[in-house]
Amino acid sequence: MNAITEMIAPWRARWAGLSARDRRAAGVVAAVLGLYLLWALALAPAIATLRRAPAQLAQLDAQWQHMQGLAQEAASLRAAVPVPPAQAAQAVAAATARMGQVGTLQLQGGRGVLSLQGASAAQISAWLAEVRAGARGRVSEAVLSPSGPGLYSGKLSFVIGGDS
Repeated sequence: MNAITEMIAPWRARWAGLSARDRRAAGVVAAVLGLYLLWALALAPAIATLRRAPAQLAQLDAQWQHMQGLAQEAASLRAAVPVPPAQAAQAVAAATARMGQVGTLQLQGGRGVLSLQGASAAQISAWLAEVRAGARGRVSEAVLSPSGPGLYSGKLSFVIGGDS
């Protein structure tokens, strides 16, 4: 405590040596500085958060709606009747045939590999949707790399029917 008093003593002496006008000016400067610090550290961040809140709430609501849609889709897929293996294989083969020359199918039992060479994202998405709906298929591994503007090459490993 004594060390603090010794550190403050020169400042007190200097304050006492100031005229009343200078003390008032220093007080005004200190008040303005204090108000600025209050604004910069407490009020401005809070006001900025309040301004961003409606947009963030809208974004979170949209994400929640999307998640609800995915949950409903997952529930409907769980409730779907299993597809016989032969019918599932036919559905995958038909979906691959619609891709044209960009897709090559290797199917063995309830598992398969689709090799892609220059397939567009729309083609891959359509194939996935058709295999999921028609063969109850799901991708177990995907290795894709860009092969051109908007085109992809690689392999999709998948499982069809009720196999795991």
